[in-house]
Amino acid sequence: MTPEIKHIVFDIGKVLIHYDPHLPFARLIPDETERNWFFANICTHDWNIEQDRGRTWEEAEALLIAAHPAREEHIRAFRKYWHEMVPHAYDDSVAILEGLIAEGRDVTMLTNFASDTFREAQERFPFLKLPRGVTVSGDVGLIKPDAAIYASHTRSFGLDPKATIFIDDAPVNVEGARAFGWNAVLFSGAEKLRSDLADYGLKV
Repeated sequence: MTPEIKHIVFDIGKVLIHYDPHLPFARLIPDETERNWFFANICTHDWNIEQDRGRTWEEAEALLIAAHPAREEHIRAFRKYWHEMVPHAYDDSVAILEGLIAEGRDVTMLTNFASDTFREAQERFPFLKLPRGVTVSGDVGLIKPDAAIYASHTRSFGLDPKATIFIDDAPVNVEGARAFGWNAVLFSGAEKLRSDLADYGLKV
């Protein structure tokens, strides 16, 4: 039996707004092989996720510059040109978010995001201020798919886990939400999301 959904929780990056660190670095490091090496060995996903967990950019940059002093300019460019990594929103996804809110649904957001860049994103994309609230990993010092961040969001917003559905583009985060007790769907585009939400009785 499909549960009655009372709470809809959106991820942000690659669900509501585009994110691609290669966008500015295609200009800064034009050679694709070198650029891929840089992301695999210096400004790595694991390095960046610690800013999502709350580490400051100053500390993050200092750590890498100490290890790779010749790469200082490129290391500092990651934060300096962050705005170019998030060039636009996904209008079709935003329309779903706004439609749910317009219907009076309880919509919140849960995101792995550094605190400062999230505030920058909110100013650039005002629809990020429309939901009832947001849990930002950099604010709480926890990241998806840690069970603790789903628990924190549940407590903060008074959610009933069985009546909650979570939308995320990363399979590991979807599985983490399900393991915690939420319903969750993997985002792969707005058309599929509309279909998935309809399966739970949410037609937008």
